[in-house]
Amino acid sequence: MKKKNINTIIFLCALAACLTPYIDPPLALFLGFLFSQICEHPFLGYNRKAVKYLLQLSVIGLGFGMNIYESLKSGQQGFVFTISSIAVTLLLGIAAGKYLKVKKNTTLLISAGTAICGGSAIAAISPLVNADEDEISVSLGTIFILNAIALFVFPAIGHFFLLSQNQFGLWAAVAIHDTSSVVGAAHKYGETALQIATAVKLERALWIIPLSFFIALKYKSKSSKINIPYFIFLFVIAMFINTMFPQLHTIGAYIVYAAKKGLTLTLFLIGTGLSRAALRSVGIKPLILGVFLWAVISISSLFIIIQTVN
Repeated sequence: MKKKNINTIIFLCALAACLTPYIDPPLALFLGFLFSQICEHPFLGYNRKAVKYLLQLSVIGLGFGMNIYESLKSGQQGFVFTISSIAVTLLLGIAAGKYLKVKKNTTLLISAGTAICGGSAIAAISPLVNADEDEISVSLGTIFILNAIALFVFPAIGHFFLLSQNQFGLWAAVAIHDTSSVVGAAHKYGETALQIATAVKLERALWIIPLSFFIALKYKSKSSKINIPYFIFLFVIAMFINTMFPQLHTIGAYIVYAAKKGLTLTLFLIGTGLSRAALRSVGIKPLILGVFLWAVISISSLFIIIQTVN
């Protein structure tokens, strides 16, 4: 049997395993990473698009298990954290990037990815600054490596500090880059943490829009299209339906279950993209910049949340 066929069979078997109750999001990410180190991805050209759309569908599905009033309350609670952390992260990232002599575009992409929502922010901003393929790859690689670490480390830290579901959900939404890892870590911690983290993170993701407009004006790239995360509005509609039509809760429970499995598949696919070549492409200085920003936002937000949130 050809090697490509063997890789395809292993890949499909791993995907099927992720649909079982025995594989949670962190384990799925690890399986994907393990696959990328041993086998060649048979559908690598489709991987990024599959991750994007599967994540969006999964997030929308989670809305069918959430109450819109409680989510708005959580969003208001995280609003101050969102504004202050985005501003501090961007300013600190630009200053640190200059000090480390990281390329200007790479610095901006890593800073925006850390400040708002990881890969989505990088994808939205990169065409506005005419970032080349290497700058985008390095930025995405840095963010994805830290996301993978966060998915395993954050729940353990949360339990060590005895964080409540409310505290952990807010902390995950503020301090973890990508929506996929935020939801995965919160799902591991508990149902309430999952709902809070999802609501706050998606509210945070909307800041891509004003940031994109600002960068487009600064770089005078008016011809570049600004990517608006429209799926967030579908997520809000799903929450509205779940809140206003309780008779649909039985159906909603199945949709939420399917969404959680979709998230598990998403993290497996993200793991398959963390090949040795992708890891080598990152480079030490961009990684130092990413780790520095992540450490600052994680530690400072954890301290503030412990002191101010019940």
